[in-house]
Parts: sequence; structure tokens; C-alpha cells
Amino acid sequence: MKKYIPLIILLVLKVNTFALQSASAKPADQAGEYEIMDNILITTRDGAVLSGMMARKRGDVTPKPVILQHTIYVRDKGRDLRTIKVAADNGYVGVITYSRGKRYSPDEIFPYENEANDSYDVIDWISRQEWCNGSIGMYGGSYNGFTQWAACKTPHPALKTIVPYVAARPGNGLPMENNVFINPNYEWSFYVGNNKYLDTAAGNDRQRFRRMQFRWWELGVAYNKMDSIDGTPNKWFQRWISHPAFDTYWQQMTPYQDDFARIKIPILAFEGYYNDGQNSGLYYLREMQKYSPETPVYLIIGPYGHFGTQKGGESVLYDYKVDSVALFDITAITYQWFDYILKNGAKPAILKNKINYEVMGANEWGSAQSIDDMSNNSMTLYLTSAREGRFYAADSEIPGKTDFLVQEVDFTDREISNNNYYPDPIIRQEIDTTNGFYFLSDPLEEPILVNGSFSGEINASINKKDMDIGVTIYELLPDGKYFHLSYFIGRASYALDNTQRQLLQPNTKTNIPFSNTHLISKQLSKGSRILIHLNINKNPFSEINYGTGKTVTEENINDAKELLRIKWYNDSFVKIPVWE
Repeated sequence: MKKYIPLIILLVLKVNTFALQSASAKPADQAGEYEIMDNILITTRDGAVLSGMMARKRGDVTPKPVILQHTIYVRDKGRDLRTIKVAADNGYVGVITYSRGKRYSPDEIFPYENEANDSYDVIDWISRQEWCNGSIGMYGGSYNGFTQWAACKTPHPALKTIVPYVAARPGNGLPMENNVFINPNYEWSFYVGNNKYLDTAAGNDRQRFRRMQFRWWELGVAYNKMDSIDGTPNKWFQRWISHPAFDTYWQQMTPYQDDFARIKIPILAFEGYYNDGQNSGLYYLREMQKYSPETPVYLIIGPYGHFGTQKGGESVLYDYKVDSVALFDITAITYQWFDYILKNGAKPAILKNKINYEVMGANEWGSAQSIDDMSNNSMTLYLTSAREGRFYAADSEIPGKTDFLVQEVDFTDREISNNNYYPDPIIRQEIDTTNGFYFLSDPLEEPILVNGSFSGEINASINKKDMDIGVTIYELLPDGKYFHLSYFIGRASYALDNTQRQLLQPNTKTNIPFSNTHLISKQLSKGSRILIHLNINKNPFSEINYGTGKTVTEENINDAKELLRIKWYNDSFVKIPVWE
């Protein structure tokens, strides 16, 4: 069964809530090398109050560029204070500000919703301070990465660059992926929303939320009743699941479509092949390439997870020993970038081109002008009905005769989970072949570099109106082990447009294209094979689409009386990008 790792930090410093002290910024009375303003308060245009801190070298009154983090995570007595001091140590003024409702802010907490406007107001306030020279750079990971892109929704002239690590994109990666709601943000909402700081008791109570998930799975109640099982109403969860399409609720949180054309500042992003929310971080870069291709946008990406990316990598990831060359000093590169943009310094040496990626298995870095330029060819594999031992053939030629494989899914059966796509461990001794279909390519005649994001088209007919699909790609190594390369999960009814649901016509062959998959760079060995797993998504870790055509969060096990019957047609294919 899949192990899902929530996108939250589980071990945090517990801090107490302090009363609102002042309506203005006052220097803390501290001796030492830093001047600290620890109770900055900023009033937004709509009357909310935001809290923050500033650090600069004591006695240095020369206006300087400001390095800003805007975050929902309040750790003001530990990590936050250290990070703004690091900015001062590097010749900047360091500022950290907190989301509406956090720390000394008296307002309500609604993650994601106000950051576009609030970050603009924070930047505007900073730009008018005597210690700011008019130039501001932002950096940080996950939620802090999201707030940087939110600040670009309406670019402020003082914002000169952003450096987002594994940036979240609400509505596209979390709390749903390709319009399928996934569970990690459920507990995260209590962690960040329960008080002015962080509810570490809720954040660390993994067993509480695992019990809730599995109880929901066993009972078969509707997804929107999940919080009734937990026994604590979750207003944030309910708010999010009321928007299953990528609608205006999500679109207004960060740049959308033509908004990207207004972003002209240089950007350096960091991502990981095994970051759960990679779709979020790369969404922004792909949209920048589409709407503002002349803007200098750089990417550093490698075999990292969500937290590992923010640390410059980990030597072992999900039991996989990472190439030594993949590890780097992310803080040093971040400040080299700030010096390059804000102080006319040298560009970081690692940036050989716009896209800089570590080639897994080769222990080397590669580079390209764009994500599309990472590959110069593709390997197209058709998902045939020809049996090959335990598997079916993944053939480079389209079958001459139309055929299909039939799969039945009983949603009332809670003994069986479908779609074991999570890459933990990355290298497996064996895989579960009890459900779904596996398609195996011929052995590679020469080594080949898989480079980029796979895509494809599934041709299928079902007896219902909708389904959630999973496609997972492995390298079957010559020694018989399975190396997890990438995966996709998505809702068929949103395949053509993630902003508008289009139900399937029952018992009618339908083309379901997909492309928003996880990017990878991996050197494949001679003799290796590509193994493709096609399945329905049904497990305790995301909502269950019973296929009635009703709002999926309202469906329950009573909607599962009829089995889901799928015909997977043999002209379905997967296209894998390669560099030759």
C-alpha cells in the first residue's frame, strides 16, 4: 500500500502566542551585531494587519537591497530569526513577514487566499523604508515559494527577483492533482490554521489522521464527510473541495494565463524529481515559457524530494543512493544569485543554461535552453493486448487491428487498493500485479537518456460517466529490479480542460490525453526495459471517483453498486522524451 508523505514539516519549534503590541515597527533593545525589529506591523489596503521582523547589521545605516520571505510558518524565536540574520551577514537587510492571521495579526487565517494582495502590500511597505534601497528579492520553499509567485500576480516595481524552491501552486498539485483531491493538506490545514503560530500537536499527530483516512475508506462515506469522522470540523478542507475545477477561486491566487506576460524579472527556481508537488513548481515555469519567453527564468532540478530540495539534496532518498554530484549548497547558490541580480555580481557557476538538471545514473549535470529542449526525440509505446508473460507488450508500432483489454473495478471492495504509484522505495524488488495492466517494452539495444515529462493518450470506453486514471513508468533493470521513473494521476472528465468538467459518454470510445506528469532525467542502461502501469485510482489517500457524474466529493459507497467496467484500447500510447 502506498505511503503518502504530507507536504508539511513534522518537527517544529513550539512557540507561544503573544498579544498584539504596537501599530508600528520599533527596534528591539538588543546588544550585539544585529539591529532587530521584531514587531513590524503592516496594514494592507483592505485593512488587515500583517506581522513581521527585520534584521540588519548594527550601525550600518546605508540603504541596502532587502531579502524577503513571506510565510505562513511562524518560527520567530528560532529559524526565522536565523534566516534574516543570514541575509544581514550577506550584506542585505533581512525581512520575514507572516500570512494574514499569523503571529501578531488579528485577522482570520485562510491559507493561500490573500497572499497575492498581501505580498504586494508588504513589498510596497518595505520599498518605502529608509533602510531599503528600492530593490527587493524573495526566496523560500513550498508555501514560501508560492507566496513569491503570488507576489508576481501584480508585479511591484521594487521586486527585482524571486528564488522559489518547490513552489506550491494551489489547485494544481495540491490539494488536488489534475483535479483529483489528495489528502496531505487535510492535516496541514490544522497545523497552520489552528493558532497564530503552528499547531505542532495536530501537525505531529500522524496516527490521528491515518486513522481518519482508513476509517473513511472502510466506511465508504462521501469525501466531504471526512471531517465528521475526525470529529473536528475542517473549514479549510470544506472550502477547498467546493472547487473541484481549476476555477477563479484558484486562478486568483497566483499568476494565471496573461498575468505571466507581465512578469519581466529574472527568476531562479529549484525543483525535485521526487517532490510530491512537482507539478506545482513546474506549472509556473511552463507558463512563463508560454507567455513571457524572453524573461530569464532558470531552473535547478535533480533527484530530490520536497524537503530535500530545500536543503540542497539528500544522499539517500527513498532508499536510493543519490549521485554525489547532485548534492549542492542551496543557500550559497541563492545568495550568489541575489548578488548577481541585486549587486551586479557573477552568475552562479552551476547555471550553464536556463534548465540545469542532474542526470540520475550518470552522476553528471546537463543543461538545456528550455524544458522542451531537454529532449530531441521521443519513444512512443503503444499499450497492446498482446500477452508477454506476466505483462502485455508495449510496442513501438501501432497495432494493425483494434483490440482492447477489459478491467473491472469493484469500489465496494475495500480489501484491494488500486494504483500504487508513490515512489517509495524508488527501486523495488517486486511490484504488485494484482490489478491494472502492465505493458513491457523490448530491451534497449543501447543506453538512452530519458529526459523530460512523459505524455500520452488513453483510448477507453467505460460503462459510467467518469474515472480517475493512474499511469506509472518504471525502468525494468537488467537485474530484474524496478526503478520508479515518473507517474500521472488525473480525472478523465477534466482531461481536455481543467477548468470545466466534461463527462464521458458511457460505452463510447473516448480519447483521454494527458501531459501534466512528473519530469525526470535518468540514464537507462542497455538491456533495460520500459514498464508502464495503467490503472484506476482507488485507495485511501485521495477521493474516490465512483463514476456517476455527480460531484465526486458527494459520492459514496452506495454509488458503487455497479462495477466500473473499462475497455482499454490498444491504440493508447505513452510518449517518453529522450535525448539521443
